Amino acid sequence: MINYSLMFQPPRGTRDYLPDDQLRKNWVLDQVRRVFEAYGYEPLGTPAFEYLEMLQIKSGEDINDQIYAFKDKSDRELALRFEHTASTVRVVAAHRELVMPFKRYALGPVWRYERPTEYRFREFWQADVDVFGVADSIADAEVLAAAVDALERLGFEGFTIRVNDRRVLRAMAALSGIPEERSLDAFRAVDKLAKIGRDGVVEELRGISPSDEESNKLLDLLGMVGEPGEVLKSANSTLKDYPEGLKGCEALSSLYEYAEGFGYAQYIVVDLSLARGLDYYTGPVFEVLAKGYEDYGSIAGGGRYDEIVELFGGQPTPATGIAFGVDRLTPILESKGAFDGLTLGAEIYVAPVGEFVKIEAIRITQILRRAGKSAVVDMMGRRLSKQFEYADKKGIPTVVVVGEKDLAGGEVTVRDMKTGNQSKVKVGELLSFLDEATLG
Repeated sequence: MINYSLMFQPPRGTRDYLPDDQLRKNWVLDQVRRVFEAYGYEPLGTPAFEYLEMLQIKSGEDINDQIYAFKDKSDRELALRFEHTASTVRVVAAHRELVMPFKRYALGPVWRYERPTEYRFREFWQADVDVFGVADSIADAEVLAAAVDALERLGFEGFTIRVNDRRVLRAMAALSGIPEERSLDAFRAVDKLAKIGRDGVVEELRGISPSDEESNKLLDLLGMVGEPGEVLKSANSTLKDYPEGLKGCEALSSLYEYAEGFGYAQYIVVDLSLARGLDYYTGPVFEVLAKGYEDYGSIAGGGRYDEIVELFGGQPTPATGIAFGVDRLTPILESKGAFDGLTLGAEIYVAPVGEFVKIEAIRITQILRRAGKSAVVDMMGRRLSKQFEYADKKGIPTVVVVGEKDLAGGEVTVRDMKTGNQSKVKVGELLSFLDEATLG
């Protein structure tokens, strides 16, 4: 007999989520959703696959190489989405009745064909917020605020927020003698600085930059990093003859001012080497690193893309957004102990002592469920000791024991699985007792 369990494993770069893993992931998604909705972002659902040509627009060579593309039975060229932004842009371009500003969030899986690692998968979930219709830097500052608040709600306590502007990059590239038509190629090379180092970037710039001298000049100019006021003052002086670069500096200065109002300005660092890989960025770009967990790399990133809606056939519409990978956050949260003490599964186990009380145990379970409690009832007719053992293994903190003698007096026994303490409780007072125990 063929053992299919050994033959069929999840495809490389994907994984199964056993209940404990999925419950943690669901908890993360719930926290993030609450924050996004508190900011007035609305949910948007889009297809898992789109036309390949659409996803390739302004994505960049590196991303295009990572797209999962295929042909359907009608020979149409399709692809799995690699992020949520392109699909949202398609919606905005097609639905001109949307009221601006259009603020949306998306939570769902995306796919990228890249080398899997311990913390990076080919299928992973992203949490994404975007604002359409606002040209001012307040929108950039707000999507960052939403991301920071979501991460803080999850248990992160400090960040480094690296910010830059594509117009500053373009101006620095021009100042370094790099032809305008090769600026995007230069940005892609610079974006790899942390991975391949300065020498690696210089090597990548050969054929893009006129010479290694210009490449090194560019990297010297982009080496400015630090407190926003100081770096932007220096950048303004350097780019005094480049109006677009000065606009980029102004946008970053404005973003920083708004960040003070949103309450996270202390985390901002202007890093003129920050490029981000996608070709559609037009203004501010940003990445978020968690303090103490910098080895994990950026845990959130995004930027402004004011031209892509028009490119998709819509009206000219400014836009900005940020996203983070939920699957990358979970191992960090586990190492922080963020899930310790959380009851992520059932809260209550109802244990009937014998067949005679099973129906009444079901009724009690339904009362609990309809009151918003997560409750399970024994379905296997096990001995009480085995039911306690099951509840303990599943981490269920409370067991309601339904016994024939207790029921005759209108009572049940409530057992705290952590302390072993037991209390006799009237059935009619069970809900209030459980609420008080939870609050206590």
